[in-house]
Amino acid sequence: MSIKKLSLSLLFLLFAFCKINAQQYLNPEYIKVTNERAAKIVAKLALSNKGKETAVTNIIAQQFRDLSKIQDERDAEIAKVKSGTLSKEQQNAEIEKLKGKADQSIAKLHKSYLKKLGTQLNEDKITEVKDGMTYGVLPITYAGYQDMLPNLTKEQKEYIYKNLVEARELAMDGGSSKEKHAWFGKYKGRINNYLSAQGYDLNKESTDWHVRTAAREKAKSGK
Repeated sequence: MSIKKLSLSLLFLLFAFCKINAQQYLNPEYIKVTNERAAKIVAKLALSNKGKETAVTNIIAQQFRDLSKIQDERDAEIAKVKSGTLSKEQQNAEIEKLKGKADQSIAKLHKSYLKKLGTQLNEDKITEVKDGMTYGVLPITYAGYQDMLPNLTKEQKEYIYKNLVEARELAMDGGSSKEKHAWFGKYKGRINNYLSAQGYDLNKESTDWHVRTAAREKAKSGK
């Protein structure tokens, strides 16, 4: 095959890939799913303004689609590298480059997304959106630590909360429930190491906490 024909073939394949990729993100069913996911988050905001509800829903839904596009394209490129003829060392280096490039795009998108939300919502409502996108893990986990360790100092509470906030910012951009929870798992590990260094026996504290929780539930049920 001549160089000219080869170039045309590659160009055609690239065009076909881009067209398929675009069709995926314009698919009415896919758009419907992202709109529904966004609407569930917005419903809990109790905005009492239909125009604002629609605007915020569209912003969140578009964020879901934009994130998926970046992540899917990254994963497709990584799959191509893995199926290629590069050595393992070269593959790893190329994969890291692709991940780094995607991370930069996601970070830029994250910043733009929050700016868009800021045109419609105040900081408290934006925080609710963040919790909605991450299954409410932050408030649940923070409350859990305080319930398990009622004698936490102000400084210790601040450390826990600060790390959970950082985890939430990263989890917001996760491409799946597993990835979102993994970010919180990583930061909970950091928090637990900190608390252990502060003198807490977390295994004992956790056991005692579950006993107290079970007793509370039993008292509630009257059994």
